Amino acid sequence: MHVALEQAAHGLATRLEVPSLVRSLQDVLGQRLVAVIAGVSDAKAVGKWARGERVPHPEAERRLRHAFYITQLLLQQESAETVRAWFIGMNPDLDDQAPALALTEHPQEVLSAARDFLANG
Repeated sequence: MHVALEQAAHGLATRLEVPSLVRSLQDVLGQRLVAVIAGVSDAKAVGKWARGERVPHPEAERRLRHAFYITQLLLQQESAETVRAWFIGMNPDLDDQAPALALTEHPQEVLSAARDFLANG
């Protein structure tokens, strides 16, 4: 993976306003999966964040920014459908856990798994 692309994705994940970030994730992953990543049970909360009506809890925002960064990296080479499938599929790099779930406790490992996926694609 090209370092400049990673830096650009990181900058965007860091600077983007929450509503724009959530809308982008929704477009690629869908509202339910974004809710799972954020650790909220109500998918409607994701829509409220996307519209700027509410703000996610800081921990949820951290997860969303990690997910956005990883999504941007994967989208450099993969389709939105593949990225969505990658987030929900069992991943051998993550002890067969889905990246969407592993992101909560192990964001660095999920990032490494995304890099491996791209390197071996």
